[in-house]
Amino acid sequence: MTNFYNALYTLWNQIVYALSSIRIFDVLDILVFAFIIYKLMSFAKETRAGQLLKGILIIFVVYFISNWFSLPIMRSILNMVVNSIFILLIIVFQPELRRMLEKVGSSSIRPGQIFNTELNTRSECIEQVCKAAGVMQDSKTGALIVFERKTLLGDIINTGTVIDAAPSVSMVNNIFYPKSPLHDGALIVRDDRLYAAGCILPLTERQDVMSSMGTRHRAAIGMSENSDAVVLVVSEETGNISIAVNGRITSNYNTASAIIELKNLLIEEENNDSDKTFFSVIRNFFKSKKNKKDDKKEATADEKSNKEN
Repeated sequence: MTNFYNALYTLWNQIVYALSSIRIFDVLDILVFAFIIYKLMSFAKETRAGQLLKGILIIFVVYFISNWFSLPIMRSILNMVVNSIFILLIIVFQPELRRMLEKVGSSSIRPGQIFNTELNTRSECIEQVCKAAGVMQDSKTGALIVFERKTLLGDIINTGTVIDAAPSVSMVNNIFYPKSPLHDGALIVRDDRLYAAGCILPLTERQDVMSSMGTRHRAAIGMSENSDAVVLVVSEETGNISIAVNGRITSNYNTASAIIELKNLLIEEENNDSDKTFFSVIRNFFKSKKNKKDDKKEATADEKSNKEN
């Protein structure tokens, strides 16, 4: 019993010593590292990286088991795999790593966002494109429309024809008219304009895509895997409207639900990111000034009505 108390006392002294020697920078170091781990886990959960990480974890488990039980053949094979694991991670997670680095290095600050002039234009662009998608849904006309976000798609634009036109229902329908020379490729929407058409997109290499999804859907998934773009697809066979983002595709949209989903992805999410910037403070300042003026006008009007009564 005495040995137990001595061990407990020693452990307590070690804990007290460790806590007394902790600096503020040590706490900051732990918090930063924990935040990075949390973000990496969230990123893996949102993408196909989560499934791949499970496979890598199984490899490590088998590796330790082979070492524990001294299995020479398994140990030699897994040694080669483990020694080159970092190179394999870079190759396997190339799309995810690229998107993560682009997200870290990108900036959501645009001058138009200060006064919300850009948001109205974007909302109108989304509505025009979705209304055109609704028309093509009824006629079962295939379409592939990419909304560029922070990741610039210059290499994709170079594969098509630059048109740089204002968004309208008739313009989108004319581009994807079956006899149009540009109907086979994708339409790139940049800065709320129909920027390029007839563009070629990378196809996804995933094997779990449903067989009912054709080349357009595979291209939409591939584009969303290699960038942060949002891709709208109209199926030529069924007329079904689908939306792909971050390597995931959802279907069964109509004009109204597609407008809601695209506004959520292209306006609401970007607003949430930009609200953390310095320029959001300026924008909110102008909003508060405008609201105060409106409140004063309403108060003055109420006073006048009260005097008249």
